[in-house]
Amino acid sequence: MVIPTYNEAENITAILRRLRAAVPEVHALVVDDGSPDGTGQIAETLAAADDHVRVVHRKEKAGLGAAYVHGFRVALDAGFDVIGEMDADGSHQPEQLPLLLDALASADLVIGSRWVPGGSIVNWPKSREWLSRGGNLYVRLLLGIDVRDATAGYRLFRRATLEKIDLDSVRSTGYVFQTDMATRVLRLGLTVREVPIEFVERERGDSKMSGAVASESLRRITAWGLKERGRQLKRMVTRT
Repeated sequence: MVIPTYNEAENITAILRRLRAAVPEVHALVVDDGSPDGTGQIAETLAAADDHVRVVHRKEKAGLGAAYVHGFRVALDAGFDVIGEMDADGSHQPEQLPLLLDALASADLVIGSRWVPGGSIVNWPKSREWLSRGGNLYVRLLLGIDVRDATAGYRLFRRATLEKIDLDSVRSTGYVFQTDMATRVLRLGLTVREVPIEFVERERGDSKMSGAVASESLRRITAWGLKERGRQLKRMVTRT
């Protein structure tokens, strides 16, 4: 599991211990973007005592998408056949990872979803819930993809899936990275499955969501949607 971190000193120990206890055979790759609060050093201490934990240090905070792409490359080079994503703040419960692993038997990408039947959220205000629901509805309508929670970050990819994606062309740095990757998988004709999870809002530390991150998401999704509509129109004109 690739776990990006930036200032998660209060959470990283607990999430790694829970992950290793929930699925003992799992390997964790912490990708730390130069956290000034010592997250990387804490992770290194844990890795020194556990050969299933590895830490990659990046020099600066370059965004969620860049951290994941870096982690994917490290995991691919290491030969892993299943590569996942999860947050470091406890929002994604390691105890639910077996649900995603079971679903991967019939999928190329599995998403732990808040917005499919059975999915739920804990400790979110209604304003944030409707922002997420509305954002995902916008994604479905504009991009024409049948994914209820395209912005979710609890995921498992098959190795072959990531190898088919041109990771060098991924430019999404913020949370829109999740939508970008799900869309790329579907455009390749691969199978995406969503399984319901309980998403728990972080108890410690600060959220990385910001106005700039939200603006990037809206801007990129709109651009992708307009581009897709242009392709559809071109195909229609060509057929007539």
